[in-house]
Amino acid sequence: MDDSHISSGLGGDPWSNDLDLITSAAQAAGVAALGFFGANPKVRFKTEDRSPVSEADYAANDILKDRLLAARPNYGWLSEETDDDPARLRCETLFVVDPIDGTRAFIAGRDVWCVSVAVVHRGRPVAGVLVAPALKQIYQATLSGPALLNGARLEGAAASGKAQLDVALGEDLLKKMALPARTLIHRVSHVPSLAYRLAMIADGRIDATVVKKNAHDWDLAAADLILARTGGALVDMSSAPLIYNRQSVMHGMLMAGSKHALAALADAGLGDMEGDGTLGH
Repeated sequence: MDDSHISSGLGGDPWSNDLDLITSAAQAAGVAALGFFGANPKVRFKTEDRSPVSEADYAANDILKDRLLAARPNYGWLSEETDDDPARLRCETLFVVDPIDGTRAFIAGRDVWCVSVAVVHRGRPVAGVLVAPALKQIYQATLSGPALLNGARLEGAAASGKAQLDVALGEDLLKKMALPARTLIHRVSHVPSLAYRLAMIADGRIDATVVKKNAHDWDLAAADLILARTGGALVDMSSAPLIYNRQSVMHGMLMAGSKHALAALADAGLGDMEGDGTLGH
């Protein structure tokens, strides 16, 4: 990889320039998407999984691709709304993009959706941004910097020692858990954007979430880094961190939370339940 564009950055952060770039592009994509929000955008359904995609998704994707690859032509590209190019596997560094995470919520007029953009280097995110235009929120992080919400440092997840953990997961999965786990958990209602749900752990509104299998790199990469920079983690059911930019961009069942919450869930046996992960995304 040609790293000649990378400066020392503010505070010696080598990825701060990339964070500035992806933030600016994600804000522009968010403005474009917001123009379709609540305006009955055209929608079609993908043939492979019948998930919806709107004209707003494509408009946001076009802005991101044009701006980001013009600025970093040597980076690879992986986006939910672009046909996958195997050439990305030869790239040490790439953009991982979800133009609108939470498309179903967007189409329904709900405000919990965001533009998610990450820079992934050697399999792990090094810069990430979530722009939630309808909520007027911007989450940001780099590998060596703090996680920020609208420019203010995030202090991380809620304090340990709580009698119950606020966990976003499906009621069907909760019912499958052994009694000790069920008594530990206060179930939080479904949050339609997976990336935003992870950000809610980073800002301390919830303690943890469980993610069904088949989430994709673009759902996770930016929020993974933001959460990590608050002291939390997104891991597989063996507590290993995720690797991005593999041939398959899908992941198995996952859990995310503060370190305290993940330890408590593991002690309660959640890690033994990978199974089919039949909870909502």
